[in-house]
Amino acid sequence: MDDKHAKFLKRLRATFRVEADAHIRSISSGLIDLEKSQTPEKHAEILEVILREAHSLKGAARSVELKDIESVCQPLEGAFSALKHQSISLSPERLDLFHQTLDFLNQLLPTDEEETPSADRARVREFKSLLKKVVSSGNVASSKDRKTKADHKPVEPYQEPIEPQTETIAKQAPAEIIAAGSGRVRVSTNRLESLLLQAEELIQVKLAAEQRNNDLKQIHHAISVLMDESKKWTDRVKTGDDSTFKDWHQWNEKQLKLLVNQITLLTNALNQDQRTTKNLVDEHLEEMRKILMLPASLLVETFPKIVRDLARDQGKDVDVVVNGQAIEIDKRILDELRDPINHLLRNCVDHGIEKPDTRASLGKATRGTITISFETKSNKQIEILISDDGAGIDAEQVLAAAIKAKTIAPESTKKLDDQDILSLIFQSGVSTSRIITDISGRGLGMAIVREKVEKLGGVVSIESRKHEGTTFKFLLPLTLASFRGILVAVDEHVFVLPTLNVQRTLRVNRSSIKTVENRETINVDGQILPLIGLDAALNLQVRKKRTRSHNSLPNEDYLYVAVVAFSEKRLAFRVDEILDEQQVMVKGLGPQLKYLYNVAGAAVLGSGKIVPVINVSDLMKSAMRVEFSARPAEEEEFTNKGKVLVAEDSITSRTLIKNILESSGYDVTTAVDGADAYDRVLSETFDLVVSDVDMPNMSGFELTTKIRSEKKLSEIPVVLVTALESKEDRERGIDAGADAYIVKSSFDQSNLLEVIQRLL
Repeated sequence: MDDKHAKFLKRLRATFRVEADAHIRSISSGLIDLEKSQTPEKHAEILEVILREAHSLKGAARSVELKDIESVCQPLEGAFSALKHQSISLSPERLDLFHQTLDFLNQLLPTDEEETPSADRARVREFKSLLKKVVSSGNVASSKDRKTKADHKPVEPYQEPIEPQTETIAKQAPAEIIAAGSGRVRVSTNRLESLLLQAEELIQVKLAAEQRNNDLKQIHHAISVLMDESKKWTDRVKTGDDSTFKDWHQWNEKQLKLLVNQITLLTNALNQDQRTTKNLVDEHLEEMRKILMLPASLLVETFPKIVRDLARDQGKDVDVVVNGQAIEIDKRILDELRDPINHLLRNCVDHGIEKPDTRASLGKATRGTITISFETKSNKQIEILISDDGAGIDAEQVLAAAIKAKTIAPESTKKLDDQDILSLIFQSGVSTSRIITDISGRGLGMAIVREKVEKLGGVVSIESRKHEGTTFKFLLPLTLASFRGILVAVDEHVFVLPTLNVQRTLRVNRSSIKTVENRETINVDGQILPLIGLDAALNLQVRKKRTRSHNSLPNEDYLYVAVVAFSEKRLAFRVDEILDEQQVMVKGLGPQLKYLYNVAGAAVLGSGKIVPVINVSDLMKSAMRVEFSARPAEEEEFTNKGKVLVAEDSITSRTLIKNILESSGYDVTTAVDGADAYDRVLSETFDLVVSDVDMPNMSGFELTTKIRSEKKLSEIPVVLVTALESKEDRERGIDAGADAYIVKSSFDQSNLLEVIQRLL
């Protein structure tokens, strides 16, 4: 490894350590939540998050060539997948093992002193073995397994290593601010001096506030004196003459004029203070934002190598072009975007870009191109485009994959247009990959992309044309800070809708509401939109009659509507009142309400009242749950999960695979070679075939081809498990019609079981 590559890899691993630490912490937090969770729905939701984090950690480790971490993550992901599909149950012993595995992974992370910590190979093998046993043991662990786990030596507590610091300066980075890895930024003295001057100006604000407080005390004292003197004058007037009353009246007028003058001066001073404070706070916030604004080049510097390595492995030639990399974005957003863009780049290489000979036959350049573009938009937003000039996405394949994954009911497909169908790829479990490999085919990557982008308050959309390519578009805020929101009221509840997602607010006549297919609709700008009560979407229990505020129009012939847009969808929400539009600061809800649906956080209004901030992504799903309801997979208990034929000429490998499958509940039949297997599939009924490739009489490639050529057998899934790992052999497997290609050098039983679960 040359010195330049070594330095570059060291920078990548410094970045990976921060990312991996976040993934591990998220998994650990999810495991703790699993121990507290009681409902099956909550369990499933948490497991989905854990599985995605493990999947991302594995992929990131592969990108920086940390094989030990990747090899441990593989069976760990398999165990979480088995939990998700309920092929194994959660137990205290298994939870302990998962936490011990995470502690061990933490010890494998690179540090400043040691970019690749020396791993205890025996410990790596031990964890891999224990995790594989978890999957193979099923829901009933043997006494031997329990003893193994009980005797397992605990991993030493993880000591937080010193955070790495990268000294590399991106070419596009402004001189005054440099990313320094591991959550740090180096700030120029010019910007610090500016912040110091602003902090010194805050001293004047403090002194002014003290003065206003003293002024109010004086006014309060003057009013007290006036009240005391008024009482004395009243007593004198009762016994006095007209002249006494006149003197009393004149004294009152004089004192009142003095009070009015004092209050007027104080009001003017407070107005000036308010303007000064507003400007100072706004400037201070802007300067602080600039400190955390980093060039996009710091995000994309790792991606060309990832694409290059992946493309070379698949026999493809791909260029990465980056536009607008000098644009500055909030560092917190850049950190969160690393995973989504990484997943999309892998998809572009694996699914989009064709092989050189295929591209040549289509009249394209043999070298494919992936373009990453950054562009600032109005209202402080940034648009990120990730495009490839590859094959595009087949909408029919997406729809078939979604139906197979039970993400959508077949009867609902008639209501979907092409854009709706393409959006289905963001659903967990939906994959159009022809074959399941260690790179793709599991249907998790795109779900992670949407989840991450929406968490940042952004939206993701997709455009694709056959043989022309695919473009993913992110629309995100430039900074994570306060934002403007529309305050709306439903019954006695007040909510905040992000202004970014509210296209219009309307007061419409009830007579303009039309009923179409038993659903209320309204016409907005020539488009018919569904009209949905915000209370219904949020599943609120409302009172029969609500007392309106003084700002409400008493005319019951009208109602208020907020038109909300998200990810190219528009819906009209009926509310009781539209109160105001103002700047709000969103606060997190804490770990106790981490999975609260429809709510993104809470905002504290100027009055001190705390109101929920709506999660627009969740709201849109809730509103459309009747029309586009995802039909959950029906849980079934199988005594026999399916009938599998295993074709393997090695008696050792044949027995191993047979035992793995039978211990997981499958009915297994074995064949000694391809010819024997072909005779059996013709005479018996099987749900799936697992086959070696290099066998006498008939190879696995030939067996797969023959199965696909028989009409009655063509739908049987075929999994090839082989020692042949070259890209040419993998391509032969794809051409023959295999549904999955597992290389024996990276074979583990959890991977095999997960693949079979997906295919059946």
